[in-house]
Parts: sequence; structure tokens; C-alpha cells
Amino acid sequence: MNIHVETQENIDVVRPAGRIDSATAGAFERAVAEVFDRGSSRMVLDFSEIEYVSSAGLRSTLIAGKRMRSVPGGKLVLCSLAPHVREVFEISGFVSIFTICPSRETALAACSA
Repeated sequence: MNIHVETQENIDVVRPAGRIDSATAGAFERAVAEVFDRGSSRMVLDFSEIEYVSSAGLRSTLIAGKRMRSVPGGKLVLCSLAPHVREVFEISGFVSIFTICPSRETALAACSA
């Protein structure tokens, strides 16, 4: 799994590529934790290059969400989920837990609001 991290409009954008499953969830969690450790309070998880998310990936995403909720004024937004990935989030009920936007641009706007 490759994970690209950048800052755009003072918002940290984490863009993993490939699969988030039991073999790669740890690397995803560590990458997100490093962004938090730098003091991030606004973050977009850009899933545009994610092909598959398992329950381990859902757990890692939930950990990021819980950690962001503990940050005063923190905001975490997911974006660009492929239809089959979004279906996993819908079935798990995560669409009611997270703000999910169709594109990075709308996610950045939601994170800024």
C-alpha cells in the first residue's frame, strides 16, 4: 500500500492507494497517526485510489474518526469512495458516522466549514 500525505488549504489530506485490509491497515493507521502527531485538526481521507476495504480498514477509519473527535474543533471528512467501497461503508452504517463527500474539492470545503 502506498500512502500519500499532503497539506492543501491548511487541511491534511491522506490518500492511501490499493487495499486497506488486515495486511495493510496497520500502515494506514500509522500514517494517519503521524499526521495527528503533527497537530492536525482538519483532515481529509481521500479514498480515490482505494480498491477494497475490509473490516480491518473500517476499524482503522473508525479509529481516525474517534481520535479526531477528541481534538477541539477537529474535523475529519472522507471523499472519493468508489461505489463498491461506499457500499461497504453503507452496509456497516459508517455513512451515518462520517461526513463523506463525492470529491476532494467538496471534502476540503466541508472541512473548512
